[in-house]
Amino acid sequence: MAAGPDGRRRLLAAPGCYDGFSALLVEQAGFEAAFLSGAALSLARLGRPDVGLVGVGELADAVRAIADRVEIPLIVDIDTGFGNALNTQRTVKVLERAGAAAVQLEDQTFPKRCGHIRGKGVIPVAEMVGKVRAAVDARSETLIIGRTDALGVEGPEAALDRAEAYLEAGADIVFVEGPRTLDETRAVAERFAVRVPLVHNLVEGGITAVRTGAELQELGFAIALHPMLLLHGLARYAPEWLAKLRSDGTTDGLDILDLPRLNAVAGLDALLADAATYA
Repeated sequence: MAAGPDGRRRLLAAPGCYDGFSALLVEQAGFEAAFLSGAALSLARLGRPDVGLVGVGELADAVRAIADRVEIPLIVDIDTGFGNALNTQRTVKVLERAGAAAVQLEDQTFPKRCGHIRGKGVIPVAEMVGKVRAAVDARSETLIIGRTDALGVEGPEAALDRAEAYLEAGADIVFVEGPRTLDETRAVAERFAVRVPLVHNLVEGGITAVRTGAELQELGFAIALHPMLLLHGLARYAPEWLAKLRSDGTTDGLDILDLPRLNAVAGLDALLADAATYA
């Protein structure tokens, strides 16, 4: 979130990942951070949409695997903190030890759901303020992102007021999920951009009006999450690969990496060189 040559905050793009290999691809592409998306983890690990089915233990396992493989900071979606304020404290401590650089805490009711699908509910402001304070008290260095999903439930003004309350409670970064129009997005930026880093979700097929990082940077946002890019690509092309294999009995002709190139991406030579030093 450093400033660019013109002195303005430079937008940080954080693609979504869900395991060590997807995080490695993000790092190798030159990105400065990765985002462990709750939706991506639920889809990749469980084959289920983002409706609150992933547990804190499964999330911590994924964080540890990713932090062990890449050096770039990892932003972690902790949904609702997996319970009340005390659960949130434990979640923050567990994930900080696992390697999270920042955690994103939202104010949805449980079971939560993806911020870009219908049927969300939000807990009372006071309850969420308590959870933000609990998260701040639990962390040592991990940044706390206070997210509100109230825009589509209670309206834009209520969402802005909630974000203000979470900032006052100690959140380091603010995230108003799901602005549906450019005016709503601009209102978020006008209220907060000069005071605190702002997050925005750039989801393919999502409900937000803004579609590019350039637009977000112009408005003053600090972080653009791209939570589902890799899975969207896999889900688009994997059925074609599988259909070819089923019909032709071969993968010849597919534009994919073979095993030697895949192992090169994963760092096989370096790993074998390390092993040789102990032989």
